[in-house]
Amino acid sequence: MPDSTRSAAALLVDCLGVQGCDRIFTVPGESFLAVLDALPDRPEIEVVTCRQEGGASFMACADGAMNAAGSGRPGIALVTRGPGATNASIGVHVAHQDSQPMILFVGDVARSMQGREGFQEVDFPAFFAPICKWAARIDDPLRIPEYIARAYATAISGRPGPVVLALPEDMLVEQVPVTLQPRPFAVRPAQAVCPDAMAALFDLIADAASPVAIIGGAGWNAKARACFQQFAEAIGLPVATAFRRQDAIAPSSPVYAGNLGYGPNPQLVERVRQADLIIAVGARLGEATTDGYTIPTLEHPGQRLVHVHPDPEELGRVYRTDLALCCAVDEFAECAALWEDAAIIPFDAGAAAHRAWLDWSTPLPSEAAMDLAACVAAMRETLPADTIICNGAGNFAGWWHRYWRYDAYPGQLAPTCGAMGYGLPAAVAAALRFPERTVVAVAGDGDFLMNGQELATAAQYGANLIVVVIDNGAYGTIRMHQEREYPGRVSATALANPDFAMLGAAYGAWSARAETTADFIAALAAAKARSGIRLIHALTDLERIAASGATITGLRARAKS
Repeated sequence: MPDSTRSAAALLVDCLGVQGCDRIFTVPGESFLAVLDALPDRPEIEVVTCRQEGGASFMACADGAMNAAGSGRPGIALVTRGPGATNASIGVHVAHQDSQPMILFVGDVARSMQGREGFQEVDFPAFFAPICKWAARIDDPLRIPEYIARAYATAISGRPGPVVLALPEDMLVEQVPVTLQPRPFAVRPAQAVCPDAMAALFDLIADAASPVAIIGGAGWNAKARACFQQFAEAIGLPVATAFRRQDAIAPSSPVYAGNLGYGPNPQLVERVRQADLIIAVGARLGEATTDGYTIPTLEHPGQRLVHVHPDPEELGRVYRTDLALCCAVDEFAECAALWEDAAIIPFDAGAAAHRAWLDWSTPLPSEAAMDLAACVAAMRETLPADTIICNGAGNFAGWWHRYWRYDAYPGQLAPTCGAMGYGLPAAVAAALRFPERTVVAVAGDGDFLMNGQELATAAQYGANLIVVVIDNGAYGTIRMHQEREYPGRVSATALANPDFAMLGAAYGAWSARAETTADFIAALAAAKARSGIRLIHALTDLERIAASGATITGLRARAKS
């Protein structure tokens, strides 16, 4: 007679399989050995063993971001309690601020140990609650199907984001009836667009003299990209992308105006400041996108603000909103593309804004030995248009934000919350999710060393990716702020770095050292001709600190004056 029970861990894994999970990023721990034992019985779920939980959670966050463009399923990470969960919390924070669907499973202490400060015990629902959509502990194994279905539904609905579920190790080994079945995949409910609200929007557009759109964020996908672009081009609406959402519209679109955030085109900033109508779609209008909530201002006198977002709690939460539409952004974009209004005369501003962006994103000649603008231009000429660019945080990223053309969707993996160490793990996740595409991780020297160990993960799973390490011997962004606030008083920002090319070789990568632009271009051509991990160690001058043209000398002089 066949066994009438199975372990709770086996039920958990079956639930993940039914939900469509095909990849889990993990650092193994003894608190969830039962889950590790059950996973081989679900061969359709690939288990990616990482080297540190922060890297694993970054990979899951990036995987959720890529899935959001298609299936909508969250990225999945599985870590142990205490140190494992606290290490992984950085990925949860990024998923939360980036509005990306993710589920983190945490092996927990046995239920009989809870509340005694057992070995590596943390109250995970309390710990994670401020940085995720839902945090809970599954104490009853019979409720696993309920919790997993709710976790998926929560992660993908409204404003997407992370969910954290703690798994007591004794609960995982309990036996449950084989008749207890997983719940089916939680489908994202359709969020219809209100026709009256759309009519009001088009009335505002018809009355506007200088409108501008700010797009990208919660729920953005390929449909939203195509339909919003069609709508904007039809009326000549200038379109700016929110911070690190540059793949939200094709850069070739004749109305694309560039990106907001750190180091934007001053002409674009002025366009937003002078706009009489701002249409924000998907974007939360966070601090980076709005330059500290100043462009536009929170009350934006003389400007009308239309905010389209799938989560009602985001509408009116920070900004005064003149017209709020709570709906799926792709449904809104499709409705806008199909709407006909004879009262709207196409604007000339879209074409003018696009010309200004083209000028801004075209490198000028430079005498710098390593000219990063020219390096990015060389990448544009050498690499495929659908290349995925992954970066963490630092001034180095500004060169790609300004000069790279994010043609593909998804084509940009970058944390809007400014977390360092994200680029390489994200690139590993991208290389596994899209093995047919070129993937590039761009990292500063300080940024790279926060998760450089994940090169071992890339090597273990045969990932094809190019890594560019920008080495200026400093925590450059902090040094920039330091020079502005305390000129000439350098403290804690200088770095003594390894030879990154040799370090890459130790992980099995093909690597090259580049000290000039010509060196970089030659290394890039050689890297393109190879497969596997390829690392270019690019040494740059700290003096040229930002793509916006800021220099250390200039910052110091301005601060002293």
